[in-house]
Amino acid sequence: MAGHSKWANIQHRKGRQDEKRGAAFSRVAKEITVAAKMGGGDPAFNPRLRLAVDKAKAVNMPRDKIDNAIKKGTGELEGVDYVEVRYEGYGIGGAAIMVDCVTDNKTRTVAEVRHAFSRHGGNMGTDGSVAFLFRHCGQLIFAPGTDEAKLMDAAIDAGAEDVISSDDGSIEVITPPNDYMAVKDALEAAGFRAEFGQVTMKAENETELTGEDAVKMQKLLDALESLDDVQEVYTSVVIAE
Repeated sequence: MAGHSKWANIQHRKGRQDEKRGAAFSRVAKEITVAAKMGGGDPAFNPRLRLAVDKAKAVNMPRDKIDNAIKKGTGELEGVDYVEVRYEGYGIGGAAIMVDCVTDNKTRTVAEVRHAFSRHGGNMGTDGSVAFLFRHCGQLIFAPGTDEAKLMDAAIDAGAEDVISSDDGSIEVITPPNDYMAVKDALEAAGFRAEFGQVTMKAENETELTGEDAVKMQKLLDALESLDDVQEVYTSVVIAE
């Protein structure tokens, strides 16, 4: 299948995440704690926890901090009682945005998210207002030059749902969310290592913004991502390079 050219956007996003690596420790620790609370403290039997631990390792989070976050989730150590909450809204030009948060104070969090939307030209929506525009899935992005035929065969054998080639030569493998780690492991065993991977809410249709609209949208996304309680921000917009 043909898809949007997205390699530059993926590299841009990775760069921005690297710039925010300090804040990543806090966010990943929260994700580990919530994952352990929901599914237990053994990553071998808790795919969400394993994914969170992998994220922690990717930002060089110390092992003792990872272990402590797990123990807080399982109740072995005292910790904050976090809850997950999702907010939906609209950005520049009515673009869809979803914001996943982990918080110990929903009143504070919703006020901060609403303020970020309104200050930067967006609007908060109601529950379900844009969720139907996204698909919950695993996503693996492979660099231009990857052997598409061999990757497709390996991905299908591993249980992937779709393989999408982009105009720039990058290749996207889509998986069921619960099978993400299994597909990733199988592809790595076959010699394919993704440049970027996550369990995400993928927009069913993407809209490219350019010029001033792109600048405004990036400021809104940055404002949302900078909030302490925000874990992930998903949008239907592709920012043109």
